[in-house]
Amino acid sequence: MTRYDLIIIGSGPAGLAAAIYAQRARLNTLVVEKAMVSGGQVLTTYEVDNYPGLPGMGGYDLGMKLREHADALGAVFAEDEVVRVENDGEIKRVVCEQETYEAKALIIATGAHHRKLGVPGEEELAGAGVSYCATCDGAFFRNKVTAVVGGGDVAVEDAIFLARMCTKVYVIHRRDQLRAAKSLQETLLSLPNVEMVWDSVADEIIGDGRVEQLKVTNVKTGESQNLEVQGVFIAVGITPESQAFNGLLETDHGYIKAGEDCATSVPGIFAAGDVRTKPLRQIVTAAADGANAVTSAEHYLMGN
Repeated sequence: MTRYDLIIIGSGPAGLAAAIYAQRARLNTLVVEKAMVSGGQVLTTYEVDNYPGLPGMGGYDLGMKLREHADALGAVFAEDEVVRVENDGEIKRVVCEQETYEAKALIIATGAHHRKLGVPGEEELAGAGVSYCATCDGAFFRNKVTAVVGGGDVAVEDAIFLARMCTKVYVIHRRDQLRAAKSLQETLLSLPNVEMVWDSVADEIIGDGRVEQLKVTNVKTGESQNLEVQGVFIAVGITPESQAFNGLLETDHGYIKAGEDCATSVPGIFAAGDVRTKPLRQIVTAAADGANAVTSAEHYLMGN
C-alpha cells in the first residue's frame, strides 16, 4: 500500500486549491473524490460574479479551470467514496468503498449538500418540478411560474435568477424580513415579477407527476393557500458532509471545528471549505482554506 504525505478528501474549490498548493510544496499527495467530475457545488452555479478577477465566470468553467490547474501540476486523483477515517497516531487511514489509503496528514474538504424541507410531495416530485439548484434547472421553467423557499443569500440569488426568465416568482419566507445581503435584497424587491410571501412556510408540494401547486401556511394567522406554480426551488440551507468522520473529530452542528489554520481537534487532520466551522462559505473562502490547510499540514509534517 502506498503511504502518502497527504490525502485530500474532496475535490471542490477547497480540495482543488489544496491539491495545487500541495503539488507546489512537493508533497506526495492523493486527492480522493467521490464524484466523476471535480468542482463540487460550484459545478451547479450558473454564473460566479464574486470570485476575484473572474467576474461572470460560469461555475462549471471555474471548476474545470481549478481541476486543470491541479492536473497541470501533476496532482493524483482517485475516484472512491470514504466510509471512515482511522487515526493511528502518526498514520491516518482512509477507508473507502474500493480501497484503503494511508497518509501522514489529512485534509477533509468534503463540502456540504442542500437541505430538504421534508414535506409531502418533495421526494415524489424531485426532478419533476422540485429542484435545489435554480441555475441548474431554471431554464426548464422559462415563461412559467415558480416559487423559491428560503430567505438567505442563495434563496434570493435563485429568485433573482429565475425572475429573468419566469413570468412570476414567489418567494416564501417564514419571517417578515430576509436574511440575505442588503444588496441582494434591494435587487430582489425591485423586480416587478417577484411576489414575497412573508411569515409563511411550505407545507406540501402538490402535483400529479409534475409540480402543480405549493401549499403554504402563514405562521402568524394560520391561514393556508395553494399557489399555482410549475416549479419549486428549495434553498433552506446546507448540511455538512461530515458523517464519515463522526466520533473522530469535534464538530458543531455537523461542521468540523477548525479555525483559520484549518487544524481540527486531531493532530494531523485539517478541515477546509464548507465542511468546517466558519462565518462565510464562498468559493473564495474555500480556496483560501485549501491554501491554509496545506500550509498547516506542511508545518505538521515537518514536526513529524
